[in-house]
Amino acid sequence: MPRHTHRESHRTLRIGWLRAAVLGANDGIVSTASLMVGVAAADVSHGNLWLAGVAGLVAGAMSMAAGEYVSVSSQSDTEKADLARESAELLAQPEHEHQELAAIYVKRGLTPELSKEVARQLMVHDDLGAHARDELGINEMTSANPVQAAFTSALTFSVGASLPLLAALVSPASLVVPLVAGTSLVVLTVLGALSARAGGAPVIRASLRVVFWGALAMALTAGVGKLVGAVV
Repeated sequence: MPRHTHRESHRTLRIGWLRAAVLGANDGIVSTASLMVGVAAADVSHGNLWLAGVAGLVAGAMSMAAGEYVSVSSQSDTEKADLARESAELLAQPEHEHQELAAIYVKRGLTPELSKEVARQLMVHDDLGAHARDELGINEMTSANPVQAAFTSALTFSVGASLPLLAALVSPASLVVPLVAGTSLVVLTVLGALSARAGGAPVIRASLRVVFWGALAMALTAGVGKLVGAVV
């Protein structure tokens, strides 16, 4: 009889890089487009508008990388501290830790006898891994990776920010604001749909969400740019 291998692909494997990628690209589009729309509304020259956009891209990419690295590093440090404490408790109180793990399985629906046996076998195989996964909620699929998050955010921010920059580059001066805003909103719609499909979320709701906040950001910065340009 032929043996069939059942393979499953779970979206939780994508959580780390997908979150950083979507956040980076979305922020790159919204922040750079808003910056350029606001500056353009102040009636500056095309060269100054391009300079502001490039500066926003570089500064934003570095800010995203630094922010993600610091944030995810803090999460990683917390996970390591919890694992170190759990390892010490396993050495000092193995029986108590066995009871603690068994109680978790009872809450999940196993009988007390089966829970004790499952906990015993898992702890024989990998005691720290069992407690990390079932008590602390830490596993290799969702554990923090600061370098990956920082690199992904910076790269996707740069890619996202380059789109309104290109739109401004090819736009005549009189149409910079509508073309940059329109291009950015279209790309945000596509980005929301793609991220929703990758994560298994509702496509329309995700697209409307990113478009709403993007449009709001550009409208506010355009108003500020117009106001400041009139005063100056």
